[in-house]
Amino acid sequence: MDRNSIIRFTAAATVALTAGCGPRTPDFDACGQVDATEVTVSAESSGRIIRLDINEGDRLTEGECIGYTDTVQIWLQREELLRRKESAKVKTVDIECQTRAQYAKLENLMSELRRSEDLLRKDAGTRKQVEDLEAEIEILKGQIAAAEQNYRQNNESILCEINTIDVQIAEADDRLAKCRIRSPIDGTVLAKYAEKGETATSGKPLFSIADMDNLYVRAYFSTEQLAGLRTGDTVQVIPDDGSAKPAVYTGTVTWISGEAEFTPKNIQTRDERADLVYTVKIAVEKGAPLRIGMYAYIVTD
Repeated sequence: MDRNSIIRFTAAATVALTAGCGPRTPDFDACGQVDATEVTVSAESSGRIIRLDINEGDRLTEGECIGYTDTVQIWLQREELLRRKESAKVKTVDIECQTRAQYAKLENLMSELRRSEDLLRKDAGTRKQVEDLEAEIEILKGQIAAAEQNYRQNNESILCEINTIDVQIAEADDRLAKCRIRSPIDGTVLAKYAEKGETATSGKPLFSIADMDNLYVRAYFSTEQLAGLRTGDTVQVIPDDGSAKPAVYTGTVTWISGEAEFTPKNIQTRDERADLVYTVKIAVEKGAPLRIGMYAYIVTD
């Protein structure tokens, strides 16, 4: 709150207490300012702002996309990764196809071995023929096993490469998503800090938004006043709108500070001699026509 606002508020309070006409300051237990949950939305990606379709006062819904920054370079990187992934897939080996001929040869040798063993039992063949076939079969089995192991290692290496590319694609997708500018909450745009065509850097504020449907008053109570106040209690909220008969709204205590602090200079309490006060957050009923920064009196009785 600036100096002029403090002076105006103090003067209004003094006139109300001393004059017999005009707005009358109500009896109150504490005074505070109306506030709301405010979020400053910053750029998550660096680049030129291609679109930012908002104006101060616009109502936005949570998740609504209202603009984006330049995505060309990220999109090209993603396309390159997709091509690399397809190229890696081509390098994979069909093990069954590659070893089909060797297994066919093995089957033939096994058939010859069975015939040679039958001939040997009938004394029509020699032991050497059987042993030679057995040795040839063992050699071929070893060759097949070595080839399959080599093919599996090759495929596993390619699979690791593909998995790495998939991670890089996911990273590119995340960067693309961060190029989209979205509203984090339902609320009203309070201020716009950037325009279409400007270059945004990561972390640069773009706009601020506040939840105007859930306003609250941050008031200050002395230790004595706080004795009978609990979270969930209902209080009266009377805005200092300058009218002779200000409206009265219902408020609910949602939070009480656990630590005392010095009274802010721009806040008055009933007992101004109480230097140490506790901050109390009071949610105001929905629909109350209040504005951020407006003063409000709190009545607990």
